[in-house]
Amino acid sequence: MTIPTICSKAPDFTLPSQLGKTVTLSDLRGKNVVLAFYPLAWTPVCSLQIPLYEAEMDSFTALDTQILSISVDSTDCLRAWAESLGGIHYPMLSDFWPHGEVAKKYGVLRPEGKSERALFIIDKAGLVAYADIHDINDQPSNEKLRQAIREIDPEVRDRPEMVNPEPGALPHDGIVMYCTSWCPDCKRARRWLLDHNLPYTEVDINAVPGAAQQVEKWANGNRTTPTFDIDGTIVVDFDESRLREVLKI
Repeated sequence: MTIPTICSKAPDFTLPSQLGKTVTLSDLRGKNVVLAFYPLAWTPVCSLQIPLYEAEMDSFTALDTQILSISVDSTDCLRAWAESLGGIHYPMLSDFWPHGEVAKKYGVLRPEGKSERALFIIDKAGLVAYADIHDINDQPSNEKLRQAIREIDPEVRDRPEMVNPEPGALPHDGIVMYCTSWCPDCKRARRWLLDHNLPYTEVDINAVPGAAQQVEKWANGNRTTPTFDIDGTIVVDFDESRLREVLKI
């Protein structure tokens, strides 16, 4: 398997999606297209990466860009996963059968039958303009991806960045849990706080302006949820022993 070279014609494909419709790559000529290959649904890093495209879709749309995520999971699996993530409205494509055929075309099917974590940008003319075979255990940066789109497409290069509000109005007193509606660890954290009769304020980083950026500052550039601000002491992730230490329980 060989990864397509930059400036070569992107291998075309037609795949079904969790939305009940098929998508053909060549039908998207005139748009920038991000192909986001990922290993498997329901896995930890993928469960951060995939909904983040949904949360930041407006910033990609502003760059004339269509996001297509691709895995070897079935459409039934993808549909159930999308619902568990709170709803994904862009196409999550199923490369289930023939198994991994599109991943093979792009040189990213691993020997064990799942794909690499890989990003390709297909330009408006249908050519491969960017390729990133990413660390499979690491979540790719959307900011870097948007910067790559700007460098590739002169039509969007000078468009203004979408401005995220500063997090000055975010709550800071008591226990503040930064979370998402779909995060499994957030659900566990909610139950743990309730079981210990601990009042808390919940901030959804996908809904509250500035919240995601605040978490990134605390979590070394990652949008790790849950993240806790306990009267100024930050606890990243659901670390029960650390929470007990900070809360003195």
